[in-house]
Amino acid sequence: MDEKILIVDDQFGIRILLNEVLQKEGYNTFQAANGIQALDIVDKHSPDLVLLDMKIPGMDGIEILKRMKQKDPDIRVIIMTAYGELDMIQEAKDLGAITHFAKPFDIDDIRQAVKKYSAV
Repeated sequence: MDEKILIVDDQFGIRILLNEVLQKEGYNTFQAANGIQALDIVDKHSPDLVLLDMKIPGMDGIEILKRMKQKDPDIRVIIMTAYGELDMIQEAKDLGAITHFAKPFDIDDIRQAVKKYSAV
C-alpha cells in the first residue's frame, strides 16, 4: 500500500499509538509534533491523508489546516480535538476537513475512517 498518512499531534503517546495501528494496516506514516514539522512533511512527502489535532501549541490546528490547503487543495484532513468546541470543528470543516473525532477516540473508529477516506 502506498497511501501516506501524516499524524499531527503534540502528544507523543497519541502519535505513537496512531503510528503503530496505521503501520500495521499497511500505511506509510509520518509524524509531526507541531505545525512547522507538519507543513515540512506536506512539502516533502505529499501525504494522502492527515490526522490533525486542533490544539497544538504555537500554530493551532486551524492555521495548520489553512496552510496545508494552500499547499495542496486536495489534501484530505481528519481533525481530532479533546475539546467540544463546535465553532472550531465547523470552521475546520468549512476549510475542508472531511470529518472529526473527539478525544478520547475509539481507535477502531479512527482505523475505519482512515480506510474510508484514504482510498478515495
